[in-house]
Amino acid sequence: MKFCGFCPRVWLSVVVHVGMACTLLVTNSYAQTENLLQSVVKLIESSSAAQQIETSANPEAIARREDARVLYRQAVVADQKGDIESAEQFLQQATQTMFEAVRMAGKDEVNGEKIRKDFALRMQSVEALMQAHQRISVEKKNGDADQFKQDIDLKLQRAQSLHDSGQLAQAREILDEVYVIAKTGIEELRGGDTLVRSLNFATKEEEYRYELDRNDTHEMLITVLLQDKMEGQKPNPMTQEFIDKATNLRSQAEKEASTGNYATAIKTLEDSTRQLVRAIRGAGIYIPG
Repeated sequence: MKFCGFCPRVWLSVVVHVGMACTLLVTNSYAQTENLLQSVVKLIESSSAAQQIETSANPEAIARREDARVLYRQAVVADQKGDIESAEQFLQQATQTMFEAVRMAGKDEVNGEKIRKDFALRMQSVEALMQAHQRISVEKKNGDADQFKQDIDLKLQRAQSLHDSGQLAQAREILDEVYVIAKTGIEELRGGDTLVRSLNFATKEEEYRYELDRNDTHEMLITVLLQDKMEGQKPNPMTQEFIDKATNLRSQAEKEASTGNYATAIKTLEDSTRQLVRAIRGAGIYIPG
């Protein structure tokens, strides 16, 4: 038997309360209507179903719960006027509305579980990248590896803290940022002439495409990392100067490549990427290069 995405315990809570409501609706005595009012208010305010809606933070589910509260208050007013039939109709509608709210919260719970699993997988990827970065740093005798790791660890701690507090979207955003930084750090350690020679490109055009991709990666870092670092403020003049130089060099490289002069375009792109690295560092974000 499927439970439409929410846990059996919550479903059982709803069924019990609704079962009580349906049983009480068979008769129309004042005392039984009072019992029904108590059962429905418990369903809305303190049941496991109500708790699931609260913890899901699903806006639609929360809104439907508010609708159920409105219907319950209308039932109370009708009951106070002695209109038992109307009161019970409102209570039945309130119960059905809570059913809808729980279904919405259940879907959100399923989505949230997927987000958590994706976060864990991305965290594993970052950890693997950092292990690779440490190994390559030893090979390359990179003296900045410890500082790089400290910067990454601080961001990972922040992402984990947000994740643990239920701020899943913000946590994933930071984790994705760290993934890009770690990946770029490895590219930089293996980059430059040593990597180009080891790859043995078939043509200069192929080598140019590789350098173009490296430049694109660093431009993405400028867009993502610097905006987060400076919280929407403009870069300082020195950082902006590096960015402008990089942009001009990129444009120059594309013109050189368009005429088939790939060898020159490659050198120009490398210069452009170096300017982007300086811009990122100038904003206080360390990456190797």
